Amino acid sequence: MQTVIGQGLDLITPPADGSVNFSRYTMTRYSAIVKWKTAFYSFYLPVALAMHMAGIHDDDSHQNAKKILLEMGHFFQVQDDYLDCYGDPAVTGKIGTDIEENKCGWLAVTALGLCTPAQRKVMEDNYARNEPQCVARVKALYTELDIQRHYAEYEEKSYQQLMQMIEEYSQILPEEMFIAFANKIYKRQK
Repeated sequence: MQTVIGQGLDLITPPADGSVNFSRYTMTRYSAIVKWKTAFYSFYLPVALAMHMAGIHDDDSHQNAKKILLEMGHFFQVQDDYLDCYGDPAVTGKIGTDIEENKCGWLAVTALGLCTPAQRKVMEDNYARNEPQCVARVKALYTELDIQRHYAEYEEKSYQQLMQMIEEYSQILPEEMFIAFANKIYKRQK
């Protein structure tokens, strides 16, 4: 059910007619999409199932795991958004299309928070257009706004925050498991 909620949020954020309206492209909306669409099914639910199978049924352990794993899922999705734009298709196995598909992604939301009115106009005129020159203009704006630096700062800060959460909330759960998960996705290229 959580994934359906996230998918629904992802689908209704951009206007249905394909136009560009960034009024819903907020970090709050983005975080809700990520939580429900990615973090639950990719991170929390597999571990929750394993915990039940291992006989760990107490609510505190599950709530603590959820705190860590939902944060990890958010971290993972931001990376995925970044790799959609900047990843090497030979490594990622896909060609990114978030710009063309009018996605409410981390790069777009971050850019909208940083841009001037003139830069926002560039976004409005070129985002969600399936034309190479429009995609290039959005990517040039991302360069102008130094999105790659903002991402690198986010990645480092988020990883450190995740390590603190693991230390604080793992309690009876195997801390090394959470650390291994975090290290597997930290600085990933695909």
